[in-house]
Amino acid sequence: MHQNFYFLRQLAPRLHSEIQGKRLMEAFSQEKDEIILVFAEARGKLNFYKPFFIKASLRPDFACLSFPDQFDRARRNSVDLFTMLYDQQVLGVKSYLNERALGMELEGGDTLVFKLFGNRSNIIHFDASGQAIDLFNNKLVADQQLQLSQLTRPLEQSFEAYLMHDCRHEPLYPTFGKEINNYLKEQLSVVTEPAQRWATIQTVVNQLENPANFYLTILDHAPLLSLLPLGEIKGTYEDPLEALNRYYYAHVRLSNVEHEKGEIVRLLRKRIQQTERYLENNFQKLIEREEGGKNEEMGHILMANLHQIPERAERVELHDFYRDQPIWIKLKKDISPQKNAELYYRKARNEKIEIAKLQESSEAREQEMQQLRTHLEALEGIEQLRELRSYIKKHGLKQTTNAPLQGELFKKVEYQGYTILVGRNAKNNDLLTRQYAYKEDLWLHARDVSGSHVVIKYQAGKKFPAPVIERAAQLAAWYSKRRTDSLCPVIVTPKKFIRKPKGLAEGAVIVDKEEVVLVEPRGE
Repeated sequence: MHQNFYFLRQLAPRLHSEIQGKRLMEAFSQEKDEIILVFAEARGKLNFYKPFFIKASLRPDFACLSFPDQFDRARRNSVDLFTMLYDQQVLGVKSYLNERALGMELEGGDTLVFKLFGNRSNIIHFDASGQAIDLFNNKLVADQQLQLSQLTRPLEQSFEAYLMHDCRHEPLYPTFGKEINNYLKEQLSVVTEPAQRWATIQTVVNQLENPANFYLTILDHAPLLSLLPLGEIKGTYEDPLEALNRYYYAHVRLSNVEHEKGEIVRLLRKRIQQTERYLENNFQKLIEREEGGKNEEMGHILMANLHQIPERAERVELHDFYRDQPIWIKLKKDISPQKNAELYYRKARNEKIEIAKLQESSEAREQEMQQLRTHLEALEGIEQLRELRSYIKKHGLKQTTNAPLQGELFKKVEYQGYTILVGRNAKNNDLLTRQYAYKEDLWLHARDVSGSHVVIKYQAGKKFPAPVIERAAQLAAWYSKRRTDSLCPVIVTPKKFIRKPKGLAEGAVIVDKEEVVLVEPRGE
């Protein structure tokens, strides 16, 4: 929360009182991802008069400001930065509305901005026109295009806007951050009425805008600077400068075992949350399939009443002998009543397969979640770094993500020993083609219509068999707008001939080289 807009809103006036009227005497770096800025009223013969130091640590894994009382510059390996701004007087320090940034306005019209965007934190020099002309970290090339005016984000934060966003506060308050959102989630869990929920949110906003104190706490085994009394409180401060200093040094002093344990504990908890969401989604799907599982009954009703169904009917009313009442059944007018019954039987078979897969997947995830919770309990009791690292390595816990299987992300068909993957929607198509398909894989898509991307996974040293290509093409035709056509043209090409230039819509690609096959659409 040390980079949070609401904290920076408190820090800016306090920093203003320290450096307003002083001049930027020098800015230098002698450690990677670290810069020291020195402000003083005047230059002395051997030193600066009443200096004030700002130390900005802008590492990808940790970005924070601190304010040391003294800092001695090394004689070697030290680089001067932002020299154009030397000796310019500081007119003021400001925060930017709904943004994680601090700006130092200088007498020449220039502004030095501390952009505190997590692992994209940077210091940017803007000229009087608001153009970025110099960066501390030149690798963040997007910052070169940043305009000073973009750092102010007025947002509609009214009750009416809250209702328009379906009672979701996140779009209205994007700078709350994870800790505040989790705190609010707990507060709102017992409130249902929109007006009461909005009042609760406003109470928290008022606490953030007018904090009584700044708290140094421990949350998830890591130090946290908070405007709310969260976690295990280690210190309470009234001065934001002192609070930020204490937070910085608490983070620096964090022992290796605490740091590594905190990192792996946070990772395991995140994976447990992901698994819980996955299981909840699977549970909802199972309910939908079981409640809507009437396709087999529809097939039986049609077969029992074939003589009553007129030709080319799109729907028909028949007697439902399962419930002893009339029922309307949708039909495809271009096929016979018996074929319509077969379609309902096929849907019923697919539903049974899907339910079995959902149940199998849920069981596997439940076992995984139990293992994760067991690991969490075991980690809590480990105090030695060597023991901690040994446990992590032994159980393979150092995975940065709980990556879903391909069969969970995409429709998956095994045919003659080959794996065929089918995209589920436009966004999922992009994921399949750009991240899960390699240049040797074969890519298919129904020609001239929207539909799923289909990929046949390459097997080293083997040519794609014609029956496998035909089966994949049938799937590409089936999962497209040509599903009901008798024959469908399908593009077949190696993935290396597929491009997605910047600006194309989700799922849209450019095919540089293609062959076309004609197939009958056929599903799984």
